[in-house]
Amino acid sequence: MVKQELLDILRCPACVRNGAGAGILDLRGDWLICRDRARKYPIREGIPVMLIDVGDKYRGVQGSELPADIGEIK
Repeated sequence: MVKQELLDILRCPACVRNGAGAGILDLRGDWLICRDRARKYPIREGIPVMLIDVGDKYRGVQGSELPADIGEIK
């Protein structure tokens, strides 16, 4: 589980450069989803994987279709 204090400051690394209100992330299960561009970042063992390449990989995947077992995500 990611602490709320961390969730409050995390932003999508690709979108944050667009301004103060950009790159806000929503927590959905074991995923952080960018409100701006729908990039999806997995949370592995309580640690968000905030790599743009990973976020882009799942951009077109619906939330209900995201892998539940994120231990295999590379």
